[in-house]
Amino acid sequence: FFFFFFFFFFFFFSPSFFFFFTQKMSRTLQQEMAYITKASPHSYNIRHDFAPNMRVPGIVYVNDELSGLLFDELKHSVGRGDVGGFLPALRQIANVAALPGIVRHSIGLPDVHSGYGFAIGNVAAFDMNNPEAIVSPGGVGFDINCGVRLIRTNLMADEVIPVQEKLAQMLFDHIPVGVGSQGVIPTSSGNLAEALEMGMDWSVREGYSWAEDKEHCEEYGRMLSANPAKVSARARQRGLPQLGTLGAGNHYAEIQVVDEIFDRFAAKKMGIERRGQVCVMIHSGSRGLGHQVATDALMAMERAMSRDRIAVNDRQLACARIASVEGQDYLGAMAAAANYAWVNRASMTFLTRQAFGKCFNQSPDDLDMHVIYDVSHNIAKVEEHMVDGRPTQLLVHRKGATRAFPPHHPLIPVDYQFTGQPVLIGGTMGTCSYVLTGTETGFVETWGSTCHGAGRASSRCKARKNLSYQDVLSFLSDHGISIRVASPKLVMEEAPESYKDVSAVVNTCHAAGISNKAIKLRPIAVIKG
Repeated sequence: FFFFFFFFFFFFFSPSFFFFFTQKMSRTLQQEMAYITKASPHSYNIRHDFAPNMRVPGIVYVNDELSGLLFDELKHSVGRGDVGGFLPALRQIANVAALPGIVRHSIGLPDVHSGYGFAIGNVAAFDMNNPEAIVSPGGVGFDINCGVRLIRTNLMADEVIPVQEKLAQMLFDHIPVGVGSQGVIPTSSGNLAEALEMGMDWSVREGYSWAEDKEHCEEYGRMLSANPAKVSARARQRGLPQLGTLGAGNHYAEIQVVDEIFDRFAAKKMGIERRGQVCVMIHSGSRGLGHQVATDALMAMERAMSRDRIAVNDRQLACARIASVEGQDYLGAMAAAANYAWVNRASMTFLTRQAFGKCFNQSPDDLDMHVIYDVSHNIAKVEEHMVDGRPTQLLVHRKGATRAFPPHHPLIPVDYQFTGQPVLIGGTMGTCSYVLTGTETGFVETWGSTCHGAGRASSRCKARKNLSYQDVLSFLSDHGISIRVASPKLVMEEAPESYKDVSAVVNTCHAAGISNKAIKLRPIAVIKG
């Protein structure tokens, strides 16, 4: 009884509920659009009074092709009165702009769409020197350090295509996939605690990673701020059997072929010499452990908000002061979950190398199976940026967004000092993926951030209703793509029609100058949960 009383009291008497009726319900679409102005062919500004209590304006990077989807989301929201589902991405970006301690603007990237609290594709930075500044799990997401890893090989398409069905099956047999899948990497409670603290250093020590792998990984595969003691017993219990597993949803392992090279200098630095070269892309995260860390933090932060009188426009933006006990506990647990995700992708890299080695009867080293780079999509990190002409420590939240640091930045590998950080943009099942590089413009305008993928255009439920299993399989077959999937319904949910055009997303980032196109890849085999 007390729980339900608390929930209804919190919701009905919160600023979120008040503004729901006084602001959102009273404006038409035309009135909403009056707050949004086109700033360039690839960006829109959101006025600082679009949502209540906005401290900074918003900016969204979309071109004409993508803006229609964004504004349709807002239109449907006005039509239904925002009853049911998430808020539209434009309003979520504006609500983030109202959070305490936010700096300069709330940013939406071209693949932006509505999510829990923050939109997916939303970036926001908070001043570490401001005692009011907050950290929000909704700005990271439930799948902490969901990310992408790209592995090159010296194989060419004409060597792989004759055996692609066999290779796809071997990869499917080696990497556990699907909801609740259990890993083949032997892990004890003690090993898990060490992995949470050490990240890829644990993988290297245990023989699951090459020493040079971590050099081509964001944060070198280890967040030193990790505090495994702040990861709950329930989170550990969920994570223990899942190390080295792909999971389900939009996670995948793909065998890809280099389709186009835009920047030959950058490509050569990555070990990509010519079209037709074969690579493997792995997209996964922190599995049930990360989800539980986020869930635990949200519950603790709702109590902290009441205690510290933090008001937000949307209760999904539950947060805590960065310096508070709750804020520090979450950051320590989040970093540990991020380390888990890097170990997870490292373990699947080990399994991928085994599969390729067996298929081609060569060692992974002979096949030149080196990691090009590993990037994070859902994470919050302390970084130094220029604010009002002064270097400032910021807590940068990137949810469904990728770090994209420019050439000569001290935190990117020596190999990429002259190219900028590689940025891995995964496409949808059956469509192309990209490798971009970070730019100085992006470092200034978006806190060194760019897109992370295509971004959903329709819900999973709608995809299952509108698409047939056989039609999607026929599409993949017609394009020469092998598929192995644990759950047939995922074939419809992850079909290309369910997502935005990844090329339009990437072209917007390139045109805006926040990242540069380097390589385009196309899939020949897809492994999914």
